[in-house]
Amino acid sequence: MLDNLTQRLAKVVKTMRGEARLTEANTAEMLREVRLALLEADVALPAVREFIGKVKEKALGEEVVGSLSPGQALVGVVQRELGALMGADLGPEATQLSFAQQPPAIILMAGLQGVGKTTTVGKLAKYLREQKKKKVLTVSADVYRPAAIAQLQSVTGQAGADFFPSTAQDKPVDIALAALDWAKKHYHDVLIIDTAGRLGIDEEMMKEITAVHGAVKPIETLFVVDAMLGQDAINTAKAFNDALPLTGIVLTKLDGDSRGGAALSVRHITGKPIKFAGVSEKLDGLEAFDPTRMANRVLGMGDILALVEEARKGVDEKAAAELAAKVKAGGKFDMNDFKAQLGQMKKMGGMAGLVDKLPAQFQQAAGNANMDQAEKQVRRMVGIIDSMTPAERAKPDLIKAARKRRIAAGAGVQVQEVNRMLNQFEQMQTMMKKLQGGGLMKMMRSMKGMMPGMR
Repeated sequence: MLDNLTQRLAKVVKTMRGEARLTEANTAEMLREVRLALLEADVALPAVREFIGKVKEKALGEEVVGSLSPGQALVGVVQRELGALMGADLGPEATQLSFAQQPPAIILMAGLQGVGKTTTVGKLAKYLREQKKKKVLTVSADVYRPAAIAQLQSVTGQAGADFFPSTAQDKPVDIALAALDWAKKHYHDVLIIDTAGRLGIDEEMMKEITAVHGAVKPIETLFVVDAMLGQDAINTAKAFNDALPLTGIVLTKLDGDSRGGAALSVRHITGKPIKFAGVSEKLDGLEAFDPTRMANRVLGMGDILALVEEARKGVDEKAAAELAAKVKAGGKFDMNDFKAQLGQMKKMGGMAGLVDKLPAQFQQAAGNANMDQAEKQVRRMVGIIDSMTPAERAKPDLIKAARKRRIAAGAGVQVQEVNRMLNQFEQMQTMMKKLQGGGLMKMMRSMKGMMPGMR
């Protein structure tokens, strides 16, 4: 998101050196770069003007303290104002969903057709079920789009939530009221209502969604917007904000667009907080939005907290404890363990997903590595292990020339690939032995060059 802004700011920081304070003269060039980057990112002009004005006001005359350069000091001002523009000034509670009503808490999802609204309902259901331990029911009030109801039923099933059936012959208000009655009788904590989208804003659509809102009185009315909409997001957001008492925004497809200006435009136009961001197509690809952390990521400061959260979600703690106990007791690290470790990394979003959350300097250090190639190599390694017999996985020492040829043929790779994977496995095995003996620092040093594509 806003990659261009990150790059421009990094360039200007290098040029602003050796001055004791920020002045109009030495900030003018950087503010120009910020303005251009925001406009290129499709941020609405009123939002850009207001943002630049605030940065200029806060920056002028600010002392450059300690080891900071003027460029770094100005980035600090930009970071604080960018966080405020994204909603940090509203306080941490503003980005949280409210459940302060008699269950079920009703969440109404609104937005244009094609923004990923139905998939977002599934993602939100999964998030609430797993992260907030809520019993969730979903229902589709979209009686116009072919297969909309079936699509919601499918994603709800994948999310492990409950689904209330509806048909294209039903009226949206009747569907919503019937689902609410069902949710009350079956003790659901949350009811999420997916409403119909349109290819454009029209009066009929707005009347219908206003009627649904009036009938069920949701505690949360979330506007779902595609981060790639650019300037079009402004008109859409204004129309929905005028028609409905919105309580928050959900940004979708944030991973697919390096501009991402809609995040800033919609927040500015509606004045409502961004509550969630869709960061991948997978059902667990929904993140609670944190304005300060997002500002840090935009400015190349990374998001280490998100990295820790990914690790916590991805790591199977029971399996990790069992492996640690096995190694400590003198058990041998085998191919089954190696495959499990590769799987854990995949759950954490793969190498590309992890690197994306690191600060800029670490991303640059990993920049020479081809992440796509590295991901493919990991998949190949798993395929090679799957081509082994149970005995070979448990005792890799059995794998000699003839077995290597058979395994390579089964995995659809060259024998050299099998040899490479066995070498990497042996390095990991050596690391585990050092861990068993308490040689943690030696193990860390030996990790260099271990992961595929990261040499």
